[in-house]
Amino acid sequence: MLRDAYRAFYRALQQRIAPHGVTMGQWFFLRALWELDGVTQRELSQRVGMMEPTTVTALNGMERSGLVRRVRNPHDRRKVNVYLTDRGRELKTVLLPCLADVSRAAVVGLDHGSIERATQILNRVTANLDRAHLELDA
Repeated sequence: MLRDAYRAFYRALQQRIAPHGVTMGQWFFLRALWELDGVTQRELSQRVGMMEPTTVTALNGMERSGLVRRVRNPHDRRKVNVYLTDRGRELKTVLLPCLADVSRAAVVGLDHGSIERATQILNRVTANLDRAHLELDA
């Protein structure tokens, strides 16, 4: 059921952001960069939960689209920092309302208490699985 809900949300959001020239793959990187611009490619991969080769491919496309620019780190030449362009920053005011619209549509007919309880449950499921993952790695 979680997978079905996720896919429905994903599809709805994808439909809302596509007219602005942004793919869902780019969406995740934009969200991370809106929170912390100028991180290294490796940090960005970790924040988004993507493998580094996937990040490089996505950033290549985002660079071609004028959303980001990559700059060699002046303190460590092995690192590359990723910065939003003006266009990438401006998309925040356009795309976040798309997310808000989809989020509102997702909870139509649910009272505030139900939404809060669902949030608590999903946070617990996430924490449990993160903890189980750490235990498996140990």
